[in-house]
Amino acid sequence: MKPLYAMMVDITGRRCLVVGGGSVAERKAAALLEAGALVKVVSPSATPLIQKWALLGRVEWKNRSYAPTDGIGCFLVIAATDDNQTNEAIYRDAKERGQWINVVDQPELCNFTVPSTVKRGPLQIAISTGGASPSLAKKIRQDLEKSFGEEYERYLGLLQEMREKVRAEVKDPRLRYSLMKELVSDEWLIECRRDPEGVRGKMLGFIQSHLSVQA
Repeated sequence: MKPLYAMMVDITGRRCLVVGGGSVAERKAAALLEAGALVKVVSPSATPLIQKWALLGRVEWKNRSYAPTDGIGCFLVIAATDDNQTNEAIYRDAKERGQWINVVDQPELCNFTVPSTVKRGPLQIAISTGGASPSLAKKIRQDLEKSFGEEYERYLGLLQEMREKVRAEVKDPRLRYSLMKELVSDEWLIECRRDPEGVRGKMLGFIQSHLSVQA
């Protein structure tokens, strides 16, 4: 197995190609759309959801088989067909253009892989086995979903808000650091779970009490 370099990539407004129209292609296209990509789907058939996206203008759907020119101008390419010859052709074409290419379930025909991901708002936890065992990656994701509940989304939103407030109103860099360090604690995470409606006010009160001392 080749070692992989983990990174988070901004693909907002980037043109991306998905070849295939089944449930796997739908899932890959959905993830690209969520990340803000401009998605082109090429397949002679497509799931009802892909067809709906096409009607709404969310994706560009070419209702035909793959052509070598389909990937021109694309930032990345995902092959999700059930035809090995087509997948290999997509891989060769993308490789010649120097593009990022992922052939689903064929790690030897990939120069990037898509990890299994736990998402809680801006928090993303990615799990990769380098293609060795997608089933194990799925199991680890399910375990992490139990450990990192929905409260993390609220907690991160509040931390971002408080960080901006502290940066704007606290002059002493040491106090800024101390405040943010104290906000990143199990105590506040528990509050997000126990009192989701009231935790924001408690955080603001905590910061205000230190601002009063500073003044």
